[in-house]
Amino acid sequence: MRSFMGRDILSLKDFERNEFFHVFDVAAKMEPIARARRNVDMLAEKTLVTAFYQPSTRTRLAHEAGMHRLGGHVTGFSDAKMTRAGDFYQESIKDTVKMLEFYGDVIVMRHFQIGAPHEAAKWASIPIINGGDGWGEHPTQILTDLYTVLREKGRLDGLKWLAVGDMRMRTMHSLGYALTQFDCPITFVSPSADALFPGSPNMRMPENYKADFKQYALNFTEADHVEQAIADADVILVEPVVQPDYTKSRDERTGDVGMTPANYKITRELLTSKAKSDAILLHSLPRMDEIPTDVDITKWSRYWQEAFNGVVMRMTLLALVLGAME
Repeated sequence: MRSFMGRDILSLKDFERNEFFHVFDVAAKMEPIARARRNVDMLAEKTLVTAFYQPSTRTRLAHEAGMHRLGGHVTGFSDAKMTRAGDFYQESIKDTVKMLEFYGDVIVMRHFQIGAPHEAAKWASIPIINGGDGWGEHPTQILTDLYTVLREKGRLDGLKWLAVGDMRMRTMHSLGYALTQFDCPITFVSPSADALFPGSPNMRMPENYKADFKQYALNFTEADHVEQAIADADVILVEPVVQPDYTKSRDERTGDVGMTPANYKITRELLTSKAKSDAILLHSLPRMDEIPTDVDITKWSRYWQEAFNGVVMRMTLLALVLGAME
């Protein structure tokens, strides 16, 4: 197995099966630290640099919290408008990263351009972690989700997945790549073009990702309605169908942006009448109305555990790429 020390975490496309399980083994060692709300000195001499060109609550703060839990330091920016990358100069990724590498030991980047963290990794002499690149990928979130499922179910192989939402979304792409390494059939439920309203975009899984999934032998199908597939699902992962424009640094639309059609909502009534009693429901958040709040206290919901595990997973990745854990 390749060492994680000094390694970039850019995509799950190049993750091998044994590497997933190694990450999960290390996460199990990190979890007691986070659960006890302790800070240790594992990364006391290291600094994390956050470079967030798009808004973030969980991804940025989970990385920062993880670094603090391991005794490290944090610097960086959460709004590119406050930097030379986002003002008149529009400083290039290369020039920005060549500066940031002098300020810390690892960089977590979120960017509105697909491939921006990959570009950063070409120039940086320190590890780059992809915190989400436009419509591209979100590897740390899906590692969090898989770890959540493993902790809840005790296994990954043999579980049937249902993914509901906008399949242009980066989490869905990372999920597909990850599940190529496991015996996990998955059904993608999403609107086709004009399905929500005349002129609405096609939210089906993009053809280039489907081609990749087929090449890697992912067992996947597509459906139009959540009720068509929910009865068989062991894991239900949901994203909004009402999404911002991820090609922009910030989507500041005002007024009515529409709400979620019934075909793509996970309601308490749907879960009670159609879902397996031991299925688990994940959502990386934020949500619109695709999961009503009365689902939060049901036996299916696991998104708060998922959020906790987000800190655990970021602790894990930081410890691995900085060489504190092997």
